Amino acid sequence: MGKTITKVIRVDNETKKLMNEFYKDMKRDKTPPYAVFQADTGDTIVTLYESGKAMFQGVSADIEAEMWESIKKDKSDIDYFMDNDKVNMEKKEEIVIPLEISSVGSDEVGTGDYYGPIVVTASYVNKEDIPFLTELGVKDSKKLSDEQILRIVPKIIKKIPYKTIMLSNKEYNDNYGKNMNMNKIKAILHNKVLTEMVKNNNYEYIVVDQFESEKSYYNHLSEIPNPLKGITFITKAEDKCLSVAVSSLISRYIFIKEIDKLGDKYDIFLPKGANYYVEDVGIKLVNKYGEKVLHDVAKLNFSNTDRILKEVRK
Repeated sequence: MGKTITKVIRVDNETKKLMNEFYKDMKRDKTPPYAVFQADTGDTIVTLYESGKAMFQGVSADIEAEMWESIKKDKSDIDYFMDNDKVNMEKKEEIVIPLEISSVGSDEVGTGDYYGPIVVTASYVNKEDIPFLTELGVKDSKKLSDEQILRIVPKIIKKIPYKTIMLSNKEYNDNYGKNMNMNKIKAILHNKVLTEMVKNNNYEYIVVDQFESEKSYYNHLSEIPNPLKGITFITKAEDKCLSVAVSSLISRYIFIKEIDKLGDKYDIFLPKGANYYVEDVGIKLVNKYGEKVLHDVAKLNFSNTDRILKEVRK
């Protein structure tokens, strides 16, 4: 595990609005006194206070804080982070992907889950496949139950070309460190599957469900020879582009299968997410198999690890 860092910055009202929107899917149910929200990114706890103070605590706190400090300095980035589809930082205009087009899109699953791998998928949707996917009811995987995904995806993968890469918990823990945070891992994996998927496919757009600014994305790929260019980055792309929605579903399908296999290996149900329930399960795992088991089933940099080990070591 990396060293826990605490970083505090001040943000203006405009940035507060951006942060509130950016972290909305990571917010905790309970909010500290005088705080607008508290969010858990997996490796960093973010607390935004009404006063404009933003506190970042975790192994990637400095990286997370630096992102918001750079936004304060570069107003062009603000146009990206404003939701409402204003994601093209250079053109500063709404990007609309026409429905009736062929595209390659990617999405990932597992980055917010304590247990289980990270799965990134890129898929190619030809415009001729759109009626088939629409009839199936394809949409973002977060809007479908596991049962629906297990029923729909086998039909999709018989017809839609895709590439998937999976990073096991062991691989994740071995690679995560000072020079490798979650967003860098995601950027590398997205670039890898997209590079494979664009080969021999006639597409009009390459779309990524945006998880950071375009500038940061390519900074993370600075050591990769010839990273794929020409990508359209869109927030909530799974709602706006069928190839991203398909990739989201396939990634979720594989994640469900893999986390179930992992649970079967250790004869325990591994819950999704990163809430208190995963810690109850973690305590049981460590008591039965020892602390090393977490290296193979969990993402060690998550704050849940410290709480599990603290409880076990009492």
